[in-house]
Amino acid sequence: MNRHVSFRAWRGDELGAGTHVGTVAGPDGLAYAETAGCRHLADPAGDGSARDYTWTSWLSPAVSPGHPFTALVPSWNARTPDGSWLEVEARTSEDGVHWSRWWVLGRWAETDTEIRPASVPGQDGADARVSVDELLAREGTAWSAFQLRVTLLRPSASTATPTVGLVGAVVSSGTETATGDPGGAAHGVELDVPAYSQQLHRGEYPEWNAGGEAWCSPTSVSMVLGTWGLGPSPDDYAWVESGCPDPFVDHAVRHSFDHAYGAGNWSFNTAYAGLHGAEAFVTRLRSLAEVERFVAAGIPLVASVSFDADELPAAGYATAGHLLVVVGFDAAGDVVCHDPASHERPSNDEVRVVYPRGAFETVWMRSGGLVYVIHPADVPLPPPAVPAEPNW
Repeated sequence: MNRHVSFRAWRGDELGAGTHVGTVAGPDGLAYAETAGCRHLADPAGDGSARDYTWTSWLSPAVSPGHPFTALVPSWNARTPDGSWLEVEARTSEDGVHWSRWWVLGRWAETDTEIRPASVPGQDGADARVSVDELLAREGTAWSAFQLRVTLLRPSASTATPTVGLVGAVVSSGTETATGDPGGAAHGVELDVPAYSQQLHRGEYPEWNAGGEAWCSPTSVSMVLGTWGLGPSPDDYAWVESGCPDPFVDHAVRHSFDHAYGAGNWSFNTAYAGLHGAEAFVTRLRSLAEVERFVAAGIPLVASVSFDADELPAAGYATAGHLLVVVGFDAAGDVVCHDPASHERPSNDEVRVVYPRGAFETVWMRSGGLVYVIHPADVPLPPPAVPAEPNW
């Protein structure tokens, strides 16, 4: 196997493992139980003013996936009421004994009223660097183990109880090329997924990535949530200006926005989906045959792609990074997508498109086969294709 991918997550009672510093775990996951310390912190994406927060934290068990890896992307599903928020960090080891520094992979809250949720730019080292939501090894470095740390924070006078239902990470290394596997498990299967165009939102709320032209990720998440009948209520998005179409997309943008990067933070987008009754996480798949396993189980996936003009027939545009929804496969195995870029034409009716299998797999693997998995907890995931290296 040229490419290694593994996913590890702790859910509910499983969060009782690891090291607790003021946290407690139960069937619903991790919760703030008692204060462990205080921090004086300025919101890095805010006005620079500092506030006092009390904190408590959870340190995961060390994970040795059994293969070397050079990239890590975290996921979490959490609730942060009444001004509380959380910080997610990772550290790595080449030998399982000596550990790196802690790298911050997100400061996140479900609202932007206390902090502006953001990644932390400028984290660079001799052996690793952080690229928005991803920890990447420098050339010549490969890791054998990792740990995650989640710190729950609340204003110093608050009694808010932030909770975490899922914490996980996908790690990967190796060649990221199309496999050419013809698949077959979901040929002729197309799921009933609503179609939303990001282009309908051109010019709306330019403070969030200059408007809808850059809203592919939250638009795609909104499509998958809609598949399950999940998402914000009209009261939740009552703040959206009258006349904005599909106002739940504006809600998704606001509540998944990374104020240091933009609307496409992978971890923030799955965390947003987790607010609405879904389990959601980021992982990487090895082939479109693995995508078919999800479609056959009734689960559409949000997929990351990048391509030059004419590299993906029928797209009609080029992109350095884009998210769309895989909703099925036609009888020949080509990929049926709901692409929110809509050929750059603002219409929900033009979102559905069929991409040639080989071309799609090539541009998708360029992003490392990255997907968002979003599903209700009572909808089971398919069995992993490689049990020795499970990637979901």
